[in-house]
Amino acid sequence: MATLLRSKLSNVATSVSNKSQAKVSGMFARMGFQAATDEEAVGFAHCDDLDFEHRQGLQMDILKSEGEPCGDEGAEPPVEGDIHYQRGGGAPLPPSGSKDQALGAGGEFGGHDKPKITAWEAGWNVTNAIQGMFVLGLPYAILHGGYLGLFLIIFAAVVCCYTGKILIACLYEENEDGEVVRVRDSYVAIANACCAPRFPTLGGRVVNVAQIIELVMTCILYVVVSGNLMYNSFPGLPVSQKSWSIIATAVLLPCAFLKNLKAVSKFSLLCTLAHFVINILVIAYCLSRARDWAWEKVKFYIDVKKFPISIGIIVFSYTSQIFLPSLEGNMQQPAEFHCMMNWTHIAACVLKGLFALVAYLTWADETKEVITDNLPGSIRAVVNIFLVAKALLSYPLPFFAAVEVLEKSLFQEGSRAFFPACYGGDGRLKSWGLTLRCALVVFTLLMAIYVPHFALLMGLTGSLTGAGLCFLLPSLFHLRLLWRKLLWHQVFFDVAIFVIGGICSVSGFVHSLEGLIEAYRTNAED
Repeated sequence: MATLLRSKLSNVATSVSNKSQAKVSGMFARMGFQAATDEEAVGFAHCDDLDFEHRQGLQMDILKSEGEPCGDEGAEPPVEGDIHYQRGGGAPLPPSGSKDQALGAGGEFGGHDKPKITAWEAGWNVTNAIQGMFVLGLPYAILHGGYLGLFLIIFAAVVCCYTGKILIACLYEENEDGEVVRVRDSYVAIANACCAPRFPTLGGRVVNVAQIIELVMTCILYVVVSGNLMYNSFPGLPVSQKSWSIIATAVLLPCAFLKNLKAVSKFSLLCTLAHFVINILVIAYCLSRARDWAWEKVKFYIDVKKFPISIGIIVFSYTSQIFLPSLEGNMQQPAEFHCMMNWTHIAACVLKGLFALVAYLTWADETKEVITDNLPGSIRAVVNIFLVAKALLSYPLPFFAAVEVLEKSLFQEGSRAFFPACYGGDGRLKSWGLTLRCALVVFTLLMAIYVPHFALLMGLTGSLTGAGLCFLLPSLFHLRLLWRKLLWHQVFFDVAIFVIGGICSVSGFVHSLEGLIEAYRTNAED
């Protein structure tokens, strides 16, 4: 009897030891590292199989109980983690619907009822994001970067196209059958997966903060460019740039009352087409002065202090990663996403490079922060009025997105919300919620008044959030989530992009901040 008892105790101790080693190995494996030994790997696999079988048994019990009539209304509901368990470690399955519905090609989780878009429509959205008004600052980047600035326009297009693709790759994982399925649906979900299990919400909060900063800075840039364009269009009027910014903000104040973007979206296509027409007009004027182009002014050396600002300007003009997961999830054919990214970024690279080079060759060292300010007075006024209209109609989009992120993060997370909900039971916006929205509009005005420097603000935003969202985070997430499946050249590309992006981000942020401080001191002296 004693011998049998010792034998059982020994077996139990061995089993506990193996499972402990397996859990440690499994923890490191989920962090992206291989198992230390073959025995630990086998132990981890065995432990995982037992865990999977146990949860499958629980799930079968739940399914059986759901099929039977409920005799006790007060019974506790099953644990959500057991119902939605997925062995691949990805996002939980939807509470209803088949597995095919949950893991259908290209759809969001259970999102087959949502209207899908074609690759051309997705490409149009990406083009709107990376071919917007901020290309007007690219000739100023060539002024301080020369041919290296042109190279950076090409390099940024290649890198942003690549990081967009690897970001989408982080949405997918292989299930137990070896099939690649979509287990995440947003940038925030990818960030949270990278920080799990110790800090399951930290990554999402970092991404939300970066997103809010970029959206608010975009709103500020729209106010700055509106004041700048109107001031330079009518220099004879006794109205300062700050006063024009206040007038623009007064026009934008109704944005605080927005509940949706239906009214604004009607003008988006018209504004985009108008912007393309304006770009063509600027290029046509520059071509008319081709005989006077100053090729000798395009230099191979760079301005060490101002060139990092140019990097931020170029990077900011390519930012689109934040909405790519949602865009890819709503495509009819997600397999066409890579092709769509290729042709949109090739087109953006060619158009931006030609626009920046042709504009700089026309005005050379007299190139201004907003290139339309270099146009003759008669043309400038017409072009700038159209650009101001586009800026004012574009403002509600990032403003509404920033408000949604803030409300969801701080006011609408149930028991985890920091503040009470902004909406009443009838769905109406509360007075203090409206006050906060108005305060956000006023904040963008104050920033535009005290920092009225389009290129410097654009460079600062591109260096701070643009490089982070487009370069640093996608490469880091790719390494973290898919480490065991990456080839050596993919690891090299990710590490190189992270290092180069980090250097460019820090240097651009520091020099942009120095430029803003210097400009502020100069304005104070004047």
